This record gives sequence, structure tokens and C-alpha cells, in this order.
Amino acid sequence: MLTEITIDNLGVIPRASAELSPGLTVLTGETGAGKTMVVTGLRLLTGGRADASRVRTGAEKAVVEGAFSLTDLPEQAREAVEAIAASAGAERDENGEYVVSRSVRATGRSRAHLGGRTVPAATLGELAGHLITIHGQNDQLRLLSPDQQLAALDRYEPEAASALASYREVWSQWREAARDLKERTEKRRELAQEVDRLQFAIGEIDTVAPQEGEDTELVASINRLQDVDALREAAETALVAIDGPDAVGAFGGDEEAASSLVGRAATALSTASDPALNELGQRLDEVAGALSDISAELGTYGAGLPSDPEELEKQLQRQQELKALTRKYAPDLAGVLSWRAKAARRLSKIDTSAEALDELKKRVAELEKQMRACAKKLSDVRARAAAALGEAVTAELHGLAMPKARLTVRLSSTGYTRDGADAVELLLAPNDALEPQPLATSASGGELSRVMLGLEVILSATSSGATLVFDEVDAGVGGRAAVEIGRRLARLAARNQVIVVTHLPQVAAYADTHLHVAKNVSEETVTSGVRELSEPERVEELARMLAGMEDSATGRAHAGELFARAREEVESLRL
Repeated sequence: MLTEITIDNLGVIPRASAELSPGLTVLTGETGAGKTMVVTGLRLLTGGRADASRVRTGAEKAVVEGAFSLTDLPEQAREAVEAIAASAGAERDENGEYVVSRSVRATGRSRAHLGGRTVPAATLGELAGHLITIHGQNDQLRLLSPDQQLAALDRYEPEAASALASYREVWSQWREAARDLKERTEKRRELAQEVDRLQFAIGEIDTVAPQEGEDTELVASINRLQDVDALREAAETALVAIDGPDAVGAFGGDEEAASSLVGRAATALSTASDPALNELGQRLDEVAGALSDISAELGTYGAGLPSDPEELEKQLQRQQELKALTRKYAPDLAGVLSWRAKAARRLSKIDTSAEALDELKKRVAELEKQMRACAKKLSDVRARAAAALGEAVTAELHGLAMPKARLTVRLSSTGYTRDGADAVELLLAPNDALEPQPLATSASGGELSRVMLGLEVILSATSSGATLVFDEVDAGVGGRAAVEIGRRLARLAARNQVIVVTHLPQVAAYADTHLHVAKNVSEETVTSGVRELSEPERVEELARMLAGMEDSATGRAHAGELFARAREEVESLRL
């Protein structure tokens, strides 16, 4: 549920905020007051396209911020939202809600944030798919799309989701296997040449048999070999200084070894009667121990230095072999090994022999058989759902002042696609005597609005916790049809949060919360603000919407009667 929205510098709105409640919320106001900007702000929060022209004149940027609560969402939708938020590193605020924001600069650049983290706008779109649905004039046009009509049918029938998932799994396997068979059949010569190239390259690498990290170790080893004489001399000089010439098998001179001198000094101080000298003696004992350790390590180091004069040449040659591989296959040895692994995987998949092709043909045939069976099951589910959906929406249309209208959901067969083997088309007939025609050619704007509302009422009957936004879907509607639209929106709001931008008092009267967008025109600027109306103010606004008669006692009486009747019906729906 959307609990709060704040808008800064969007269109004619310098700053406005509103707390939103469950149930039905309507937004009303005079033409040009900025009602559409509220929906524009919601579209931005759902990852919609950022339009710099919407930034208020003179402002650097427009900002829209919304807070979403997951409390009433179905478990599956809540888990999906939590997963998206976790992957983005988003966190809930102190109210346990996710704060979503979108900013659009006058230069055209935009930024999106989710739970304190910067995210791509596409992430907001993915999140919104589980939180909010916006219906507007453009969304009505999308209803004419065959893909949208098919999605509506699948949404109506719970079994369709699992049947479609099973079909898609087999369809993906079949498509991949069929593509592989086609490639192997049509490109046998090219694939045979690729096999030769891969086998040669893998053989070349295997002949050298590089080991991971070997190139780095070789560099260190070669540097040591090139300086081996100097290194040996440095180690022996230090060892002679510590332990004397005998340590390296040389004839000694008159100078005493450092270890002997330090040991003698330590003994002299340790036997003195002054504790201060005793402490210094102990410290010299530590020095003597350190010299002993260094002497042992120097001996080990010297013994480990290579003595084979040909070792350097061997290692230089090995280095050249490795460089030949890195020149051809990758910048470093790790890359060469990675390339070899990929080449081996590719080679294992290329087999153009007659036996392999026969085996692949059998697999393609078996997968195609499974796919056809899954598609048949999905089509059967859709056929049953099509009849039921047509009847249900037709009943809704009769209640929306289209008493003779009939909606038919027609299924036809197509090729096998990701969505099955069916095409769906919604057909509308004004009465039983006429043949149903496609919505695109038979429905007016008002009729299309009612079809979309009827569909949403039916499709949302088994769901709860969703946020549904309707942007003037009642355009072109009036009279009794307007009252019926209000009733159905109220019914829809019994289980979901419904937000409606409307110009019809018959719809506004059914609202649980009435927000008014007011316009203020000065000499230099036009500004708008949003505020919640009290009951007396709602009656005045209804009177204005009825005929601009907010100052008329008759108008207020008419509005009061409309409001009272609508409230009675809403209360009965909530019982």
C-alpha cells in the first residue's frame, strides 16, 4: 500500500504531500489544477520515463517520494519485493516501510532511490510490478494489444500460471535443441573447421601444460638466477660476519665473529653485581638468539640457491613458451587456462557426426512432443477461462449502463511462442443481434473505460493488498454509468487500495478519502496544492462538480443527498 506521497516542483505543484489510506481515495479539482501531476509523480515512482518538461519552470529539479507498506500484500508479492530490495541493498525506514524516490533535473538527467540506495529506474519498475498498477488513457490503449489481452486471460485463471510455467520450461529446451540441430545441419563445414581450430589450440596449450601462477613464479625465479652470484656473496659475507670464516669453510683471519663478541658481552653483563647491567645482559642474550636464528636462515638460503649453470637457460626458455601462449590466447596465464576451459566446453558441444545428429533429432522430436502436450493443456485451460471471463465481464458491463453489451473472449491458434500457441482477442457487441467486433474498432473511449474497469474488478476479485490507480478512466461517462463506476470502484477498494483521479461527483461520493487539488493563479505564477477535505468540504466540492453550484443551497442539497446515499452503500460493502 502507498502510505504517503510528496511532490516537489513537478508541473504546477511547487510542493505538496498527502497521506494515503486504505480503501478508495479520489483526487478532484478544476481542469489544469494539477491532478494529472499526481499520477505523473506515481508513474515516476514506478520507473516511468523521466520528462524534463515536467520540471516546474525556474526549478532545477523535480522530486517525487513515496512510502510503501508491505503489510497487506500477499505473501508471494511481499517475498518478491523483499528480494528486489535486498539485492539493491535497500533498507526499511523507522516505520517499516520502503521509501522510493525519483528526481528529474531540468537538464533531463534523472536518479532513482530505493530504501536509501541509488538504483536504476528499471528496478523501480520491477518493484512496482508487485506493488501498484496504474490505469490511464494510454493504459486503455494497451488493453487493445493482443499480448495484454492474453495476459488478462491468464491472470483470470489461476491454473494458467502453472500451465504456462510448465510450457515455457519445455519450450525453452525445445527451442535450444532445435537451434542446435539447425546449426549443426546447416553449418557442418564451418563447424568442422572450428573443431580443427579448437583441437589444435587445446593441443598447443596442453603440450606446454602451464600451471596457474607459474608465470609469476618464473619471473621471481629468473631474477634470482640472474643475480645468484651476488646473492650468494651477500649471504656468505653476512654469515662470516656473524659466525666467522669457519661458517663457510674458509680460512679465518684475526677478527672475531659477531656472535662470539655479543656472547662475551652478554656474559660479562649478566655476572655483574648491578641489576641494571644484568638487564642489559639479558637483552644481549636476546640479540645473540636473534643472530643465531639469522645465521641458520642464511645457511638455508645459501644452500637453496641454484648451482646448475644451465638452470637459468631452462627457465628463460620456459618463460618464452608461456609468453607464446599469452600472445595468442589471453593477456596472462590465468586467462589462457580460462580460454582453454571454454574451448573444451565448446568442443564438447560440437559433434557433426551422423550418430550425434540422429541423437539430437530424436531429442528435438521428443521435446516437441512434450511441448505440444503442454501447449494443449494450456490452451484447454485458457478455453475454459475465456468463456467464464467473457460472461463475468459482460455482467459487469450490464451494471455499468451497457445493458445489452456482450464481451466475448476469442481464442485462435498461432505458432508456438514463449506464451503458448494461442492468440486472444477481446470482442464487444452492443447487443445480441450484432456480431462481436474487436475492441479497437467497436468501442468508444467511454466504453473502453468501462470494459477496462469491468476487467479490473473481475481480475482483482480474488486478490488483496494491491494499489490500483485510475486516471480519469471515467472520461466520456456520465449519468447512471458514473454511479455504477463509483460503486464498482468502492467494491474494488474493499480489498485493495484504490486511488482515482476523477471529474465525476458520482464517483467522488463513494470515496473513503477525498483529496482536493487546488489551483492558485497569481500575476506571475500558477501553483497547486493537495489537501484532504472534511465531510462538509466534500459536499461543497461535490456541488461544484455537479454544476458549479457550491454556493447554491439547491446544489449543496443535491450533493448532500448524493454523498449520503453513497456513504450508505459503502458502509454496506464493508459489512
